[in-house]
Amino acid sequence: MTILDAKGRLFGKVSLLDIGAALVILMVLVGIFIFPGTGGSVAQVGTVTKPIEVDVMVRGLTVSDPRAFYEMLSTAETTNVIIRNQPYGQVAIKSVVELPRSTAVPQPDGSVVALPDPRPELQYTTDLLITLTGNATITNSGPVFGNSKVKVGTQIEIEGEFYNFFTSTVGVRILDDAA
Repeated sequence: MTILDAKGRLFGKVSLLDIGAALVILMVLVGIFIFPGTGGSVAQVGTVTKPIEVDVMVRGLTVSDPRAFYEMLSTAETTNVIIRNQPYGQVAIKSVVELPRSTAVPQPDGSVVALPDPRPELQYTTDLLITLTGNATITNSGPVFGNSKVKVGTQIEIEGEFYNFFTSTVGVRILDDAA
């Protein structure tokens, strides 16, 4: 009996290709379970976590009662935040400022004056500046909420019991721990 026959089988029983495939699978399993590596670890040693404030602006949000919506947000203590479709969790609402809706009106002397916008459909829209506070991991490239960087221009989804809307980040401040 020969060790390797004409069809590439070892002792006429097992194919060399089958042995090669089994060895590759075994090496992959050893690589995954015995030497998993350190990349992608959630717990990172030596990271700094600090409180931050994030200003987000809501423009043209359509609601049936803008005044009641403003009051609801102003009295709420927390809201849920979703950044790049990744839920972060709850953050505190520090302040809510109602922004005026105005329009530029040219004057006979050539100057321009900002006056309240008279369009009737605007009674159902609101513009708000909301300041959110929470803890973020501080990296070399900026603060990170959960696994998402927060910078000016980042879209943040805010969700509560009766609302869910997108906002745009207009300011980020890293606070001292003593503040």
